[in-house]
Amino acid sequence: MHDLAPGYLTDVDGLSVGHADDAAALTGCTVVLCPQGVTAGGEVRGLAPGTRETDLLRPGTLVEQVHAVLLTGGSAFGLAAADGVMRFLEERSAGYPTGVARVPIVPAAVLFDLELGSAAVRPDAAMGYRACQAAISQPGPQGNVGAGMGATVGKVLGLSHACKGGLGSASRRVGRLVVSALFAVNAFGDVLDPADGHVLAGVRAADGTFANASTLLASPLVRTALLLRHTVIGVVASNARLDVAQTNRVASAAHDGLARVVRPAHTLFDGDTVFALSAGSARAHLALVCELAAEVTSLAIANAVRAAEPAGGLPSARALSRGSPAA
Repeated sequence: MHDLAPGYLTDVDGLSVGHADDAAALTGCTVVLCPQGVTAGGEVRGLAPGTRETDLLRPGTLVEQVHAVLLTGGSAFGLAAADGVMRFLEERSAGYPTGVARVPIVPAAVLFDLELGSAAVRPDAAMGYRACQAAISQPGPQGNVGAGMGATVGKVLGLSHACKGGLGSASRRVGRLVVSALFAVNAFGDVLDPADGHVLAGVRAADGTFANASTLLASPLVRTALLLRHTVIGVVASNARLDVAQTNRVASAAHDGLARVVRPAHTLFDGDTVFALSAGSARAHLALVCELAAEVTSLAIANAVRAAEPAGGLPSARALSRGSPAA
């Protein structure tokens, strides 16, 4: 088993990350705080998304900065956690000035984790607030934490053939430029090693080996899995000085990194969503920022499954590498 790729989202100055979760119910949320406001963009490529405030991330809209981004479990129910993030920021006078109140701008995306733990327990406003209280500007935990608590991967043949997913982060530095990523990985397909393309975690065949999720799409067996919901959601950030249009290009490039290591990606059953943040003044060519965004996205997704531990009766990539089939 390879060590985790280095770096964390908070390697970009001005960002802090907090998690809150329920280990018994296997759900949780992760917040990225930037109360000072940073330029933001985003792109949704999955065809089954659950999102909030994504329209305002397009170029040409009035509001060009956000004050937090929320990644959460709980399917559409989990969007309620953003209310707690807004309350936390409002109490600290962070938000878009309207003349009568400051309105915190908090885009959010959800993943579907209701089938692994308790479907009756979902992230709510109280959990979102707790995640804000726990936010730190240093590297934090990966794996079974926050929005990755109930994440799973490789569900083409149903949950019983899947592996545990999780939350992962990574970053790269080139001179003064820093580009980082944080992803919750709950993919329909397999997760591949960015270095050589072998399967790190994915669909498990009856003999314990990994099957090929893309090939299995042609099988009638896959129909039983379509009732499940999936999704990879994340944030890429840089300290480059970018405008909204450029930041949206970075989000688009990050999706390229996602598709390098998640197969298949952006399916009818995924809500794959990437938010991008520009939180600095470093001068860098957009092409370089985009290339690094794709790279750190791939590394963060791989870290998410490498750091995951068995849960809910599902094995993790780490456990499988040690020869332990399941929790």
